[in-house]
Amino acid sequence: MIPSHAPFSPEQSVSLSALVSGFSPEQSTWLSGFLAGLSPQPVAAPSNLTVVYGTESGNCEELADRTIKAAKKKGVKAVMKNLADLSPSDFAKFENFAVIISTWGDGEPPEAAEGFYNSFINESPDLKGNRFTVCALGDTSYDKYCEIGKIFDTRLESLGAERITEREDCDVDFEDSYTAWLGRLLDSLAVGSSVASASVVPSVEYSKKNYFPSEVLDNVLLNGEGTAKETIHVELSLEGSGLAYEVGDALAVVPLNAEDVVSAILKQTGFSESEEVEIKGGEKMSFGAALRSKLDITALSRAIVKKYLALAANVDLESLLSGEKKAEFVAWIWGRQIIDLLQEHPVAGLTAQQFVSILRKMPPRLYSIASSPKAHPGEVHLTVAAVRYDGHGKERKGVASTFLTDEAPVGDKVQVYVHSNKNFRLPASDDTPIIMVGPGTGVAPFRAFVEERGERGAKGESWLFFGDQKYNFDFLYQLEWQDHLKSGALSKLDVAFSRDQPEKVYVQDVMKKSASEIYTWLEKGAHFYVCGDANRMAKDVHETLIGIVAEHRKIPLDEATAYVDQLKKDKRYQRDVY
Repeated sequence: MIPSHAPFSPEQSVSLSALVSGFSPEQSTWLSGFLAGLSPQPVAAPSNLTVVYGTESGNCEELADRTIKAAKKKGVKAVMKNLADLSPSDFAKFENFAVIISTWGDGEPPEAAEGFYNSFINESPDLKGNRFTVCALGDTSYDKYCEIGKIFDTRLESLGAERITEREDCDVDFEDSYTAWLGRLLDSLAVGSSVASASVVPSVEYSKKNYFPSEVLDNVLLNGEGTAKETIHVELSLEGSGLAYEVGDALAVVPLNAEDVVSAILKQTGFSESEEVEIKGGEKMSFGAALRSKLDITALSRAIVKKYLALAANVDLESLLSGEKKAEFVAWIWGRQIIDLLQEHPVAGLTAQQFVSILRKMPPRLYSIASSPKAHPGEVHLTVAAVRYDGHGKERKGVASTFLTDEAPVGDKVQVYVHSNKNFRLPASDDTPIIMVGPGTGVAPFRAFVEERGERGAKGESWLFFGDQKYNFDFLYQLEWQDHLKSGALSKLDVAFSRDQPEKVYVQDVMKKSASEIYTWLEKGAHFYVCGDANRMAKDVHETLIGIVAEHRKIPLDEATAYVDQLKKDKRYQRDVY
């Protein structure tokens, strides 16, 4: 009989009792198993994943977002966090975590993650029982390639954390490496039959894998005669691309190598232009086509020299690469390019395919966008300084800058995509005052800022500090700034032209003369922006800003530094430096 407390109605109990009363023991056992199979089965709890990122240009944040989306598709509970918002002890709270971080400059952490990094090196949270993996972004043209990612990887292990999967070091062409790392990570976290299938390969961003052939609408030299500078204003069409951008974003330009550089490589190697080679990713093409459009054939780095040396022994190169001669290698490589390596240290029997195998793909170049989409619908503008110099008796030139100046006339097409930079944005409120420091081509995003605010009818005050060499020749967008001052889109303009007087005058010097007013603006909530050279200008402006705060707040430098650091944390101090 079915017990009275069973979850059946009286009619169901009678029917069920009649059905099972005639079953043999074997039939009852089979039915028991069958009914058990119909019941929901316990499954393994989904894995948890915290993706933390530290970014300079936005790439790591983008990859973190893609990692989160791919993990969720695999059934993993995933969240994303910015290292700038964490402390090292937070890592102990994360069951599984992935660190996606870039190396900037000469082995430095991303600026926004600098505070976390300094604490992380000095603090020792217990991470036994936690699991981690690192995806490191870098640039093999720098000696300390992916240095910050390597430091994180080693440090996390020393604190007791266990690796989910091995670290991946990604060059500027990071798509394949990142995808491989993501696949390993997701396979390691997969649980249950629904998520144990093949790794989810993230959908490739249209912008990076399918460049838009943008028509050049205008290409104008901004400098006057008698200057040592060569700065151009380039206008490109986005019509029909589906691409959109915000002020503060960058445009990635995929250049072609100059014909004279290609010819020098062909002449030195003696390889046929028509010989077929295979480049990274398995794509096959002629050697000449690979040199012109697919490979970086200029930038010389330690990584390139190591690969080259592996093809044939060379005592001089081995000596230069040895640890104790690091300074000598840096001195030797300065101003040299790949053609110099071929000429000064030729390898007998080198094949075209071997040569191609040591080169990296042509990296896109990022340029701060110099236009507002509201002011110039369907267009994107750039401010580009042509790089030309002499190196070891040879005339050298920047690949992308001279491609745009020399090889991209009006009507030609340039391969581009939009690169989002969420770390360089106008304030949310149009009533907020802004201070912008942008000498030389660093003024580009501020042209966009002022245009955007003008289009929006912003009421917040705006103050631009601009500098260059000579007032008569190098005052970029001078007439436009005058128009913006008249319309009110720009409230104040201070300039510094370093070569117009015996003593050099730079933007930081002009800032000091307006120190009291700068501090007043900051106290009433102004956002402070810097764009341009990272090595000298940005550092000098940073120190000047700290000095202004110390002087007018009447506090020690360490407290002034903390004040400026808080501006960064509050997104009121943003930099786009390179």
